[in-house]
Amino acid sequence: MILTWVVVVAGIAAIGAAGYMVLQGWNLLDSLYMAVITLTTTGFREVHPLSPAGQVWTMMMSVVAIGIIFGTVGIVAEQTVGDAWTGRRGQRLMQRLVDSLSGHYIICGYGRVGSLVARDLTAAGHDVVVLDIGEDSLSRAEADGYPVIHGDGTSDTVLLRAGITRARGLVSCIDSDASNVYVTLSARTLNPDLFIVGRAGDEGVVQKLRIAGADRAISPYTMAGTTIANMALRPRVLEFIDAALSRGDLAFTLEEVTVDASLAGQTVADLRARKVFTLAISRTEGTYEANPSDSRVLSLDEHLIVSGSSEAVAALG
Repeated sequence: MILTWVVVVAGIAAIGAAGYMVLQGWNLLDSLYMAVITLTTTGFREVHPLSPAGQVWTMMMSVVAIGIIFGTVGIVAEQTVGDAWTGRRGQRLMQRLVDSLSGHYIICGYGRVGSLVARDLTAAGHDVVVLDIGEDSLSRAEADGYPVIHGDGTSDTVLLRAGITRARGLVSCIDSDASNVYVTLSARTLNPDLFIVGRAGDEGVVQKLRIAGADRAISPYTMAGTTIANMALRPRVLEFIDAALSRGDLAFTLEEVTVDASLAGQTVADLRARKVFTLAISRTEGTYEANPSDSRVLSLDEHLIVSGSSEAVAALG
């Protein structure tokens, strides 16, 4: 629109100069100069004395100049207000989308780690909201199809805007260990039931994240080293587990299931009859009862590591 307006103004100046050349018989430079000072309402005196026809032409040019001035102000104002309105309107629409979510995951930090976490959570069928302070990161997240909130995850206000009280989990993978600890502390305070995973750049920060309230704390560098070692020692085991977890071409999946009221009192054999195989049972964090017997009775809130088809596992409720 602005480019079009510039072309129009230049065209009017050219027409004005042509008028002076025809009516007054002036040369191109004098005519163009007179047309420009008239259109810009500069107020310099005439280049040469004007004939009656030249005076009428100058009055017409002056009226056109007023239109150009007000038109220019209007276009600039419209462009400025339009950009501001579009930005605010986009933010309101994004906030409305986030407000409609429940049981979603919040990703704090959309770097290399955060983008991979968001991708895998989405692939597993979960909604994701991305928090970041970097415009480039937010633009990439939006381009990838995620709702975004611009702000610092260490702020309670920003976390509340991301729907933390309705969220299922939060993953803090900012490039700052201090920020991850603070985000974890704030998130745990706002939602005591939230499942929180924190990223530790340094192995020594893992314990600090746990103290701050993280359910799990992971150092990507330590995990990468362990994964590489296992890939060298037992490659097929690792590939098999990865394929099962990522729901590849295998006919079954590995899942964690929490025993609810509908499963409590049933036995491992009952699950087997439903084509779900119990690999281990966990009552407390870090402890596992591997290969439980068929007669093992399930108790409320125990965690089962099971395998089976996606349909069979989903049918457990």
